[in-house]
Amino acid sequence: MRFQVPKGTSDILPDEQPYWRFFESRASETAASFGYGRIDTPMFEDAQLFVRGVGEVTDIIESETYTFEDRGGDLITLRPEGTAPVCRAYLEHGMHNLPQPVRLYYFSTNFRYERPQAGRYRQHHQMGIEVFGDGDASIDAEVIEVGWRVLDSVGIRDKILGLNSIGDTECRPGYVEELRSYYRPRVDDICRDCRRRLDQNPLRLLDCKQASCQPVTAGAPRSADYLCTACREHWEALLGYLRDVELPYRIDHRLVRGFDYYTRTVFEIVPPDEGSQSTMVGGGRYDGLIEELGGAPTPGIGFGMGVERAILNVKRQGVQLPTNSRTKVALAHVGEAARLRAARLASCLRMAGTPAMLAPRRSLRSQMRYASSQSATHAVIIGDEEMGRGVVVLRDLDRGEQREVALADLETVLRGSEA
Repeated sequence: MRFQVPKGTSDILPDEQPYWRFFESRASETAASFGYGRIDTPMFEDAQLFVRGVGEVTDIIESETYTFEDRGGDLITLRPEGTAPVCRAYLEHGMHNLPQPVRLYYFSTNFRYERPQAGRYRQHHQMGIEVFGDGDASIDAEVIEVGWRVLDSVGIRDKILGLNSIGDTECRPGYVEELRSYYRPRVDDICRDCRRRLDQNPLRLLDCKQASCQPVTAGAPRSADYLCTACREHWEALLGYLRDVELPYRIDHRLVRGFDYYTRTVFEIVPPDEGSQSTMVGGGRYDGLIEELGGAPTPGIGFGMGVERAILNVKRQGVQLPTNSRTKVALAHVGEAARLRAARLASCLRMAGTPAMLAPRRSLRSQMRYASSQSATHAVIIGDEEMGRGVVVLRDLDRGEQREVALADLETVLRGSEA
């Protein structure tokens, strides 16, 4: 075969669609129950939005974005993450003039050029939420709870919440210097990427997954020990709110997240006993991002949830999808005149709200097999003899029962089968 799906992408086939629709429905319902409204942003943006928002020296901007010059000479980037575009929309559409906080959720397709692996793709899908205009620790707890409850809603019970505080512009610079001072004498013991991060993005030293770096990282200073008074009060209040809503958590002093814009709270929700690429939910607070993009100082916090990873865990944990009890009809026919009549009847049933499809021109037995392969609940069989008497044969494919039904009564009988 000449063409195949591009590396790091995948086709979502009809058999997989029920998982995706199930996830989107439950996630949307959960976000709405917390008062969040949906927003959709373009798939590509001005490249500078991500340089200013995500950070020039992050791995994503340095090597992972799909950035190109369009025919008008503008530098465009395919969306690598969801937060910066929603921040841009918040500013552009004057949402800072609305009553604060503003609560938003979204589904997005994101693009990153990286090595594909299980649950990690070059084109991947994300559900995310963002809250603007309230810096209170109760909002941090709410955002974390939304992520937890979304996973609950799709049946993912086995999960772990990891938390950390990385401080803010007041206290983080001092911590970063302590981190550099710790790593510099040990530079020969860390990987090449970490040597580069030591100067450009020191917090990412803690996030390195290379085995050679683990002994050094284990003894590194902890950000929670260097928090200023305001950050420490915020951190302790957050832990109190999480205890109040009975969300179990563990403090992970190596948790930093990958973007420059994070401040104070960072968190992840992961399945137990999984590898480094298993994170289902990741997010945190970014109180300086709106200002960095040209707005007034505005608190913000949110998360991104990988849809592929969530669905992978839905399957791993054996979640049974809700059954669809709605009637779905296949129109089988014997003879050319009956086929024409079946096609018209299928159209009438669809307009009346009953899903219906015309079986292919094959033997009746083959048409029945086709109906079963399409998960039809009923088959309507029409032949010359039935047409002459104004009836059809209605077969319940689940029960294996059939009966004659007057053509004029068919829609009513089918609606009754959904009760």
